[in-house]
This record gives sequence, structure tokens and C-alpha cells, in this order.
Amino acid sequence: MKKALFIVLLAAGLGSFTGLQAQDYKTALGVRLSSAAPSVNNSISIKQFINDKMAVEGLLSFGDPLALGVLLEMHKPLSASGLKYFYGGGGYLAFVKTYNPNKLKNETNANFGAQGVVGLDYKFNNIPLNLSLDWKPELNLVSDINFEPAAVGFTARFTFGK
Repeated sequence: MKKALFIVLLAAGLGSFTGLQAQDYKTALGVRLSSAAPSVNNSISIKQFINDKMAVEGLLSFGDPLALGVLLEMHKPLSASGLKYFYGGGGYLAFVKTYNPNKLKNETNANFGAQGVVGLDYKFNNIPLNLSLDWKPELNLVSDINFEPAAVGFTARFTFGK
């Protein structure tokens, strides 16, 4: 009897974490603040849901480097209403300014790389606001091959549609 009760409670608990629910918004536009180390750091963020579980996020960073990143994200609901975790990956293109001492002038180098993402996403119920906290490591593949793990970011977005 105790084993059956334990299995029922365990299944109910897991069901609350994996239950199906529609996304709380369709499109969101805002600002992502991040550490300066990654190529795609402080940026404008736009997220568009393709279906209930999958979204595409575009990131545009101004300054040095100028960078454009795209992420495909899978969203999974958690037990709290409006709270989801997400994970995914994508790529980026960055233009980094460097000083060339041989030519005595600044140059712009193109960098291309891969990026992953894992984080939490929360949509407020009564206001069109979405907050997100994520870790987005980057692997630069061209020009300067390196891995940047220190890419934690916070995003605030205005949401549209449902």
C-alpha cells in the first residue's frame, strides 16, 4: 500500500513539472544585459514562438563588438504559472575592432561561432512583461578560436500576442 501511494504521489509531482501548457506570449522585444566578455553581450532581444514549446531568439549587440546572434530554444513549463526553463543553441557573427601594430591602424575582424543557452523565463500574468535569466556560453570558431563560459545575462522584454 505504501509503495502504491508513493508511486501515485511521485507521478503527480512529476506531472506538475511536465504538464502541457500553451506559451504565455507569442512575441517579445526587449533588452538583454550581460557580462562584457562574450561576443554577443549587451543586446536588443526579440523572441518569437514557433509553437507552444519552441522559440527563435535574435540578439543584436551594438558597440565593440558589433554582433548578431540567433538561438533556437526549447521551452518547458515548471510548476509555477508563467515560469519555464529553456535550453537551446545557435550561432553568431561578430565584428571585432583590433589594433594592428604593423600597419599602425585599427582593423575590423569578423568572428563566427556557436552559442548554447540554458535559463529561466517568467511571464507576468496581468502585465505584458517577460523576464529571463540565462547562461549563454560561446565558442568562437573563426579568427580567434576560444571558449567563453562567463556569459550570464538578464533580459526584460515587452510581450505581444498570445
